[in-house]
Amino acid sequence: MVKDMSLALKCIEIFFARILDVSLSTIRTTYVLRGKTLTVAVIAFFEITIWFLVAREALNGELNIFIVLSYSGGYTTGTILGTIFTDRFIKTNVEIMVISSKIKNTNKIKDNGFGVSILNKDRNKVVLLIETNKKRLNDLTNLVKSLDKSAFITIKETKTIINGYI
Repeated sequence: MVKDMSLALKCIEIFFARILDVSLSTIRTTYVLRGKTLTVAVIAFFEITIWFLVAREALNGELNIFIVLSYSGGYTTGTILGTIFTDRFIKTNVEIMVISSKIKNTNKIKDNGFGVSILNKDRNKVVLLIETNKKRLNDLTNLVKSLDKSAFITIKETKTIINGYI
């Protein structure tokens, strides 16, 4: 009984520690892409410290399927939670390029609080460039689709914005 309880506690400890270190890894990767060197270094320190302690604990003693499942389950859950955290709490700006044959006037887009630049306008098509934060992305894409259901839309994450209107 004591051995089973000890194994269960070890599995729980490994599972939750892996959630923490993998979530930190996911968040760190996001900050790497944004060039936040100091933040990345601090997160990396805690991430690898946790990983080292967990790997040592998982490999210490007899290998057991429950240890393996706890380790891999924590990794999987940490990936999911880290992604959710990153999407919800880390500010992200996106660039939307719209190519349309129906949008001739950008006033409706501007009236909804979006800055829009017309890059190219000929008789048949217009190319629009719009920057916004990720939280407003669905509002913007729905607005563009309401103006032109067949508009070609590309979305890219923006690393840095200098000047301009968002």
